[in-house]
Amino acid sequence: MITRRHLFAGAAAVSASAVSRVALAAIPEAVEQTSADTAAPLLPPNGRPYNPVVTLNGWTCPWRMREGVKEFHLVAEPVTRELAPGYTARLWGYNGQSPGPTIEVVEGDRVRIYVTNRLPEHTSMHWHGQRVPNGMDGVAGLTQPAIQPGQTYVYEFTARRPGSFMYHPHADEMTQMAMGMMGLWITHPKGRHPQIAEVQRDFCFLMAAYDIDPGSYRPRVMTMTDFNLWTWNSRIFPGIASLNVRQGDRVRIRTGNLTMTNHPLHLHGHEFEVTGTDGGPVPKSARWPEVTTDIAVGQMRQIEFIADEPGDWALHCHKSHHTMNAMGHQVDTLIGADTAALTQKIRQLVPGYMAMGERGMAEMGEMQMPLPENTAPMMGGEGPYGSLEMGGMFSVLKVRREQKPGDYSDPGWYAAPAGTVARLQETHAGAETSPHGRHHMHHQQMHEGKTEPAPTEQQLRVRKPQGHEGH
Repeated sequence: MITRRHLFAGAAAVSASAVSRVALAAIPEAVEQTSADTAAPLLPPNGRPYNPVVTLNGWTCPWRMREGVKEFHLVAEPVTRELAPGYTARLWGYNGQSPGPTIEVVEGDRVRIYVTNRLPEHTSMHWHGQRVPNGMDGVAGLTQPAIQPGQTYVYEFTARRPGSFMYHPHADEMTQMAMGMMGLWITHPKGRHPQIAEVQRDFCFLMAAYDIDPGSYRPRVMTMTDFNLWTWNSRIFPGIASLNVRQGDRVRIRTGNLTMTNHPLHLHGHEFEVTGTDGGPVPKSARWPEVTTDIAVGQMRQIEFIADEPGDWALHCHKSHHTMNAMGHQVDTLIGADTAALTQKIRQLVPGYMAMGERGMAEMGEMQMPLPENTAPMMGGEGPYGSLEMGGMFSVLKVRREQKPGDYSDPGWYAAPAGTVARLQETHAGAETSPHGRHHMHHQQMHEGKTEPAPTEQQLRVRKPQGHEGH
């Protein structure tokens, strides 16, 4: 739900720039969003035209045009964020959400952003990757005084170059970033750009990591490496929305990494090119096809591809622990262990206890063990063929021929054509274990009318390692 909240100039207002008294006398409304649903793209109501982005499980901040300047209002405040259905966290963010709303402008726009502090401590705002006057860079103590609780600062500059950028604090950064304070900034090109293609779908999200103990609500801000929740736009799978596109669309995905480690972003079924970074567009001569691109800490990456393969295609971080939720870092490996006797003894003290992990970790998703209040299961989500056994940084690119232009609704699961889904091979016991079994299977196929040639003796011969001929 989007709500509007009036913040008047009666609140303490301190300008970070030479803004006129007239501008300061009428701070624009702050718009607040409480839903974790993906909002429809915000078509520009005024100003220069552009093709808007879609923020996964997020939204774009409305603006006010005032004397040719785009005015935005961001409010830094405590927020409650639904990480996945039934699972919430108490974070810090902007305008009711973490991350805050995406800001969209056009190259050459004059922009004025009011930042109001409703946190219990001071803050600031840094415009990551953008060319701004030094006094607008937002590093508390270096380029400006910190924004104290109750104060509103004003940042004003021209969006000088197109690209994918971020905003986040540069004040008590360890705490405030760990609590979820971040947002996306997209500067669209003014007219046609030689290095920026027109796309039919443009998605964006930010990567963040949290350490939230099972059953609790607030992140542990002192954590350096052992995070247990890996998120896109402060959501974990199965709470991350799918990317729904029309077959043949040119698709752009913009993502930024504000975690403490790198993330190899991997797309199934398609090849893409990295077409931009927070440094700007990548020249066409410097691009090459990829299916995975590594995104380091503090980097933005922009990938593009033609969605020409219909289906439901996985999009995920290729670090396997980053596609899990609520990971425990001190859990012993019990694969191959016989814990039956121990389980019986423990059940005398803890009725209903079950030892997990003897055959691998998938059983943890299958058995649906009861969890503490407000805890996400390690693996979650159901697909058309059963449990997806994924969490964290995972979503699905849904490519459909029948998806209409501009329609971002979820088309449901893909109905694969007959004969195109991997299937169980029915065999007799031992049929695949020896040349005799393979010959038997061939004779059975011939009896059923199949005409595949029988394997030759050379194909059936077991190859000996080099250097052991004659042994």
